[in-house]
Amino acid sequence: PEDAPLLKIENTRRYGAEIILYDRYTQDREAIGAEIAAKNGSILVKPYDDPRVIAGQGTVGLEITEQVDGNLDQVLCCVGGGGLISGVALAVKETFPDAAIYASEPIGFNSMARSLKAGKRVGNEPGSKTICDALMPPNPGEYPFAISYELLSGGLSVSDSQVRSAMAEAFLHLKLVVEPGGVVALAAALNGLIKCKDKTTAIICSGGNVDPVFFSEVLDGYF
Repeated sequence: PEDAPLLKIENTRRYGAEIILYDRYTQDREAIGAEIAAKNGSILVKPYDDPRVIAGQGTVGLEITEQVDGNLDQVLCCVGGGGLISGVALAVKETFPDAAIYASEPIGFNSMARSLKAGKRVGNEPGSKTICDALMPPNPGEYPFAISYELLSGGLSVSDSQVRSAMAEAFLHLKLVVEPGGVVALAAALNGLIKCKDKTTAIICSGGNVDPVFFSEVLDGYF
């Protein structure tokens, strides 16, 4: 999208990609991708609504199960289209069937939480805005929702203010640079949206694509 972090755009370009920007509010990226694929004879790989992508992202869950010493009570994971959390849930539940898996999303873009409550895929609230640019798909993917509906325990929603604070906390105390969308699970835990005391909790922080100027503003605003 045109409003993606410049760092993300430039790093993608350095890998040799041709970047075609679009307006996320007025254009359909899936339609654009399908048109390009048809024109060039390419294969369209969807970012989250593909069983193979889900399986690949699910290796994060495998890493968690391999590193846990003892029991695992719960896992908090950021959610956009749901590919990551559905893969993680499949992997974690195989080893820890009683572990609770929670979707973490920005307020206004908590379509997974809304879908879990509705029992079907629903979209985000119209006109919503968030700094979590990586978590703004219109609704959960078909495959991710089917898996998540069976395996997830619920959804947690955080504000942009809570996201900013979590980014600063991650940097100052954990020495991690995490982008807004990648820190929503940590934000949910830090703000008490889920009980973590006396529980073994795995929190997934995914993605470090944040522009230096914005990151500096986040840190300045923390003090």
